[in-house]
Amino acid sequence: MAHQQINFTLSGNLLDLEKIRGILTRLEDTIIFSLIERAQFAHNPRLYQKGSFPELKEIGFEGSMLDWFLKETEAFHAKARRFTSPDEYPFTPVADLPPPLLKPIPYPQLLHPNKVNANRSILSFYTRSIVPRITRQATLTLAALKRANGIVGDEEYEDDGNYGSAGVLDMEVLQAISKRVHYGKFVSEVKFLENPAAFIPHILKPNRDALGDLITKPEVEKRLLQRLRKKALVYAQDFAPDGEPKGGEAKIDVDGVVELYENYIIPLTKEVEVDYLLVRLEGVSQTEIDELLKKKP
Repeated sequence: MAHQQINFTLSGNLLDLEKIRGILTRLEDTIIFSLIERAQFAHNPRLYQKGSFPELKEIGFEGSMLDWFLKETEAFHAKARRFTSPDEYPFTPVADLPPPLLKPIPYPQLLHPNKVNANRSILSFYTRSIVPRITRQATLTLAALKRANGIVGDEEYEDDGNYGSAGVLDMEVLQAISKRVHYGKFVSEVKFLENPAAFIPHILKPNRDALGDLITKPEVEKRLLQRLRKKALVYAQDFAPDGEPKGGEAKIDVDGVVELYENYIIPLTKEVEVDYLLVRLEGVSQTEIDELLKKKP
Protein backbone atom coordinates (compact mmCIF):
# COMPACT_ATOMS: atom_id res chain seq x y z
CA MET A 1 0.00 0.00 0.00
CA ALA A 2 1.33 3.44 -0.89
CA HIS A 3 2.41 5.72 1.93
CA GLN A 4 0.44 8.95 1.75
CA GLN A 5 0.50 12.05 3.83
CA ILE A 6 -2.14 12.33 6.50
CA ASN A 7 -5.08 14.45 5.43
CA PHE A 8 -6.13 15.81 8.80
CA THR A 9 -9.66 16.52 7.57
CA LEU A 10 -10.37 13.15 5.95
CA SER A 11 -8.31 10.47 7.72
CA GLY A 12 -9.71 8.13 10.32
CA ASN A 13 -7.51 7.38 13.32
CA LEU A 14 -4.78 9.97 12.94
CA LEU A 15 -2.82 8.80 15.98
CA ASP A 16 -1.96 5.44 14.50
CA LEU A 17 1.70 4.50 14.81
CA GLU A 18 1.78 2.47 11.59
CA LYS A 19 0.23 5.34 9.65
CA ILE A 20 2.80 7.74 11.11
CA ARG A 21 5.65 5.37 10.26
CA GLY A 22 4.35 5.27 6.70
CA ILE A 23 4.59 9.05 6.51
CA LEU A 24 8.13 8.98 7.90
CA THR A 25 9.10 6.37 5.30
CA ARG A 26 7.70 8.53 2.51
CA LEU A 27 9.63 11.52 3.83
CA GLU A 28 12.84 9.48 3.46
CA ASP A 29 12.26 9.54 -0.30
CA THR A 30 11.57 13.27 -0.30
CA ILE A 31 14.72 14.03 1.68
CA ILE A 32 16.97 11.78 -0.43
CA PHE A 33 15.70 13.14 -3.75
CA SER A 34 15.98 16.74 -2.54
CA LEU A 35 19.54 16.16 -1.35
CA ILE A 36 20.44 14.62 -4.72
CA GLU A 37 19.05 17.70 -6.48
CA ARG A 38 20.97 20.06 -4.17
CA ALA A 39 24.19 18.08 -4.69
CA GLN A 40 24.38 19.10 -8.35
CA PHE A 41 25.33 22.65 -7.31
CA ALA A 42 28.47 23.81 -5.53
CA HIS A 43 28.53 24.80 -1.87
CA ASN A 44 27.76 28.50 -2.54
CA PRO A 45 28.46 29.60 1.05
CA ARG A 46 27.37 33.19 0.32
CA LEU A 47 23.80 31.89 0.52
CA TYR A 48 24.23 31.28 4.23
CA GLN A 49 26.27 34.32 5.27
CA LYS A 50 24.40 37.26 6.76
CA GLY A 51 25.08 40.52 4.98
CA SER A 52 26.80 38.96 1.97
CA PHE A 53 24.32 40.39 -0.55
CA PRO A 54 24.20 44.20 -0.74
CA GLU A 55 20.93 43.87 -2.65
CA LEU A 56 19.26 42.56 0.51
CA LYS A 57 20.79 45.30 2.66
CA GLU A 58 19.31 47.86 0.30
CA ILE A 59 15.82 46.61 1.02
CA GLY A 60 16.48 46.52 4.76
CA PHE A 61 16.96 42.76 5.17
CA GLU A 62 19.88 41.86 7.47
CA GLY A 63 19.78 38.07 7.27
CA SER A 64 21.28 35.64 4.78
CA MET A 65 19.97 34.99 1.29
CA LEU A 66 18.52 31.68 2.50
CA ASP A 67 16.81 33.48 5.40
CA TRP A 68 15.26 35.82 2.84
CA PHE A 69 14.14 32.94 0.62
CA LEU A 70 12.50 31.28 3.63
CA LYS A 71 10.78 34.43 4.83
CA GLU A 72 9.41 35.39 1.42
CA THR A 73 8.23 31.87 0.62
CA GLU A 74 6.79 31.20 4.06
CA ALA A 75 4.96 34.53 4.02
CA PHE A 76 3.08 33.38 0.93
CA HIS A 77 2.46 29.95 2.42
CA ALA A 78 1.25 31.51 5.67
CA LYS A 79 -1.39 33.44 3.75
CA ALA A 80 -2.58 30.11 2.38
CA ARG A 81 -2.78 28.86 6.03
CA ARG A 82 -0.03 26.27 5.61
CA PHE A 83 1.24 26.73 9.15
CA THR A 84 -2.15 26.19 10.75
CA SER A 85 -1.74 22.49 9.91
CA PRO A 86 -0.63 20.39 12.92
CA ASP A 87 2.42 19.05 11.06
CA GLU A 88 3.84 22.28 9.59
CA TYR A 89 6.46 24.49 11.25
CA PRO A 90 7.92 27.63 9.65
CA PHE A 91 11.60 28.55 9.89
CA THR A 92 10.61 32.22 9.99
CA PRO A 93 9.32 33.41 13.39
CA VAL A 94 5.52 33.27 13.35
CA ALA A 95 5.38 36.90 14.52
CA ASP A 96 7.08 37.91 11.24
CA LEU A 97 4.56 36.09 9.05
CA PRO A 98 1.21 37.44 7.81
CA PRO A 99 -2.08 35.93 9.01
CA PRO A 100 -3.93 33.47 6.74
CA LEU A 101 -6.21 34.93 4.08
CA LEU A 102 -8.32 31.76 4.03
CA LYS A 103 -10.78 30.76 6.73
CA PRO A 104 -9.29 28.31 9.26
CA ILE A 105 -9.81 24.58 8.90
CA PRO A 106 -11.18 22.94 12.08
CA TYR A 107 -8.33 20.49 12.59
CA PRO A 108 -8.72 17.92 15.37
CA GLN A 109 -6.68 18.57 18.51
CA LEU A 110 -4.18 15.75 18.18
CA LEU A 111 -1.28 17.10 20.20
CA HIS A 112 -1.06 18.65 23.62
CA PRO A 113 -0.46 22.42 23.37
CA ASN A 114 3.30 23.02 23.13
CA LYS A 115 5.93 25.34 21.68
CA VAL A 116 8.56 22.73 20.81
CA ASN A 117 10.25 23.81 17.58
CA ALA A 118 13.63 22.51 16.40
CA ASN A 119 13.89 24.53 13.19
CA ARG A 120 16.68 26.84 14.35
CA SER A 121 18.85 23.80 15.09
CA ILE A 122 17.91 22.16 11.79
CA LEU A 123 18.81 25.28 9.80
CA SER A 124 22.15 25.69 11.55
CA PHE A 125 23.19 22.06 11.15
CA TYR A 126 22.03 21.92 7.54
CA THR A 127 24.00 24.95 6.40
CA ARG A 128 27.12 24.19 8.44
CA SER A 129 27.41 20.43 8.06
CA ILE A 130 25.11 18.90 5.46
CA VAL A 131 25.56 21.30 2.55
CA PRO A 132 29.39 21.24 2.49
CA ARG A 133 29.38 17.43 2.49
CA ILE A 134 26.73 16.71 -0.14
CA THR A 135 28.09 19.40 -2.50
CA ARG A 136 31.73 18.34 -2.22
CA GLN A 137 31.88 16.65 -5.63
CA ALA A 138 30.20 19.56 -7.42
CA THR A 139 32.54 21.98 -5.65
CA LEU A 140 35.63 20.00 -6.72
CA THR A 141 34.35 19.81 -10.30
CA LEU A 142 33.80 23.56 -10.28
CA ALA A 143 37.34 24.15 -9.00
CA ALA A 144 38.83 22.04 -11.79
CA LEU A 145 36.82 23.98 -14.36
CA LYS A 146 37.95 27.31 -12.95
CA ARG A 147 41.60 26.24 -12.88
CA ALA A 148 41.29 25.28 -16.54
CA ASN A 149 40.23 28.88 -17.16
CA GLY A 150 43.09 30.37 -15.16
CA ILE A 151 41.19 31.04 -11.92
CA VAL A 152 43.23 29.74 -8.99
CA GLY A 153 43.35 30.05 -5.21
CA ASP A 154 40.33 30.91 -3.10
CA GLU A 155 38.36 32.02 -6.16
CA GLU A 156 38.40 28.53 -7.65
CA TYR A 157 36.30 26.93 -4.93
CA GLU A 158 32.75 26.82 -3.61
CA ASP A 159 30.79 29.39 -5.60
CA ASP A 160 29.05 28.67 -8.92
CA GLY A 161 26.63 31.59 -8.67
CA ASN A 162 23.47 29.46 -8.78
CA TYR A 163 22.03 31.09 -5.67
CA GLY A 164 18.41 30.91 -6.76
CA SER A 165 18.44 27.25 -7.78
CA ALA A 166 20.48 26.16 -4.76
CA GLY A 167 18.36 28.23 -2.37
CA VAL A 168 15.07 26.80 -3.63
CA LEU A 169 16.41 23.27 -3.19
CA ASP A 170 17.73 24.15 0.28
CA MET A 171 14.21 25.15 1.27
CA GLU A 172 12.80 21.85 0.01
CA VAL A 173 15.34 19.86 2.02
CA LEU A 174 14.82 21.96 5.14
CA GLN A 175 11.03 21.71 5.05
CA ALA A 176 11.17 17.94 4.58
CA ILE A 177 13.65 17.46 7.44
CA SER A 178 11.56 19.75 9.65
CA LYS A 179 8.40 17.75 8.98
CA ARG A 180 10.21 14.51 9.63
CA VAL A 181 11.72 15.70 12.92
CA HIS A 182 8.52 17.26 14.25
CA TYR A 183 6.49 14.15 13.53
CA GLY A 184 8.26 12.91 16.63
CA LYS A 185 5.57 14.72 18.59
CA PHE A 186 2.90 12.45 17.10
CA VAL A 187 5.01 9.40 17.91
CA SER A 188 5.35 10.57 21.52
CA GLU A 189 1.63 11.24 21.82
CA VAL A 190 0.75 7.78 20.54
CA LYS A 191 3.19 6.07 22.89
CA PHE A 192 2.08 8.21 25.83
CA LEU A 193 -1.60 7.39 25.28
CA GLU A 194 -0.81 3.68 24.94
CA ASN A 195 0.78 3.51 28.39
CA PRO A 196 0.62 6.83 30.27
CA ALA A 197 1.55 5.22 33.59
CA ALA A 198 5.02 4.39 32.20
CA PHE A 199 5.65 8.00 31.25
CA ILE A 200 3.97 10.10 33.94
CA PRO A 201 6.49 9.48 36.78
CA HIS A 202 9.39 10.48 34.51
CA ILE A 203 7.52 13.56 33.29
CA LEU A 204 6.77 14.71 36.83
CA LYS A 205 10.29 14.10 38.11
CA PRO A 206 11.48 14.99 35.32
CA ASN A 207 13.87 12.41 33.88
CA ARG A 208 14.93 12.96 30.26
CA ASP A 209 17.04 9.82 30.05
CA ALA A 210 14.21 7.57 31.24
CA LEU A 211 11.79 9.14 28.77
CA GLY A 212 14.33 8.68 26.00
CA ASP A 213 14.67 5.00 26.86
CA LEU A 214 10.88 4.56 26.70
CA ILE A 215 10.64 5.90 23.15
CA THR A 216 13.83 4.35 21.73
CA LYS A 217 13.51 1.21 19.62
CA PRO A 218 17.04 0.18 18.49
CA GLU A 219 15.74 -2.54 16.16
CA VAL A 220 13.46 -0.04 14.39
CA GLU A 221 16.33 2.43 13.98
CA LYS A 222 18.60 -0.32 12.62
CA ARG A 223 16.03 -1.31 9.97
CA LEU A 224 15.48 2.35 9.09
CA LEU A 225 19.18 2.92 8.41
CA GLN A 226 19.43 -0.28 6.36
CA ARG A 227 16.42 0.76 4.28
CA LEU A 228 17.76 4.27 3.88
CA ARG A 229 21.12 3.07 2.59
CA LYS A 230 19.48 0.79 0.03
CA LYS A 231 17.22 3.61 -1.18
CA ALA A 232 20.07 6.09 -1.43
CA LEU A 233 22.20 3.59 -3.37
CA VAL A 234 19.39 3.10 -5.88
CA TYR A 235 18.30 6.73 -6.18
CA ALA A 236 21.90 7.94 -6.57
CA GLN A 237 22.34 5.98 -9.80
CA ASP A 238 21.74 7.10 -13.36
CA PHE A 239 19.48 4.85 -15.41
CA ALA A 240 19.45 3.97 -19.08
CA PRO A 241 16.27 4.44 -21.15
CA ASP A 242 15.36 0.80 -20.54
CA GLY A 243 15.50 1.35 -16.78
CA GLU A 244 18.75 -0.49 -16.16
CA PRO A 245 21.40 1.20 -13.96
CA LYS A 246 24.16 2.80 -16.01
CA GLY A 247 26.81 2.47 -13.31
CA GLY A 248 29.42 5.11 -12.76
CA GLU A 249 29.78 7.62 -9.97
CA ALA A 250 26.87 8.06 -7.56
CA LYS A 251 25.03 11.38 -7.72
CA ILE A 252 25.39 11.85 -3.98
CA ASP A 253 27.53 10.73 -1.05
CA VAL A 254 25.42 7.78 0.14
CA ASP A 255 27.35 7.48 3.41
CA GLY A 256 26.64 11.15 4.02
CA VAL A 257 22.89 10.60 3.66
CA VAL A 258 22.94 7.68 6.09
CA GLU A 259 25.08 9.58 8.58
CA LEU A 260 22.71 12.54 8.34
CA TYR A 261 19.94 10.31 9.65
CA GLU A 262 22.05 8.33 12.09
CA ASN A 263 23.93 11.23 13.66
CA TYR A 264 21.43 14.04 13.37
CA ILE A 265 17.85 13.43 12.23
CA ILE A 266 17.21 10.47 14.52
CA PRO A 267 18.85 12.05 17.62
CA LEU A 268 17.11 15.40 17.03
CA THR A 269 13.76 13.65 16.58
CA LYS A 270 14.31 11.98 19.95
CA GLU A 271 15.01 15.37 21.51
CA VAL A 272 11.75 16.69 20.09
CA GLU A 273 9.90 13.63 21.37
CA VAL A 274 11.29 14.05 24.88
CA ASP A 275 10.77 17.84 24.89
CA TYR A 276 7.14 17.25 23.94
CA LEU A 277 6.66 14.66 26.68
CA LEU A 278 8.13 17.01 29.28
CA VAL A 279 5.30 19.50 28.64
CA ARG A 280 2.62 16.83 28.10
CA LEU A 281 1.11 17.29 31.55
CA GLU A 282 1.12 21.09 31.61
CA GLY A 283 -2.41 22.28 32.34
CA VAL A 284 -3.57 18.73 33.12
CA SER A 285 -5.36 18.48 36.48
CA GLN A 286 -4.37 15.99 39.16
CA THR A 287 -7.72 14.27 38.67
CA GLU A 288 -6.95 13.78 34.99
CA ILE A 289 -3.46 12.53 35.80
CA ASP A 290 -4.93 10.02 38.26
CA GLU A 291 -7.27 8.74 35.55
CA LEU A 292 -4.39 8.41 33.10
CA LEU A 293 -2.42 6.41 35.64
CA LYS A 294 -5.26 3.89 35.83
CA LYS A 295 -5.19 3.29 32.07
CA LYS A 296 -3.88 -0.14 31.14
CA PRO A 297 -1.57 -0.58 28.09
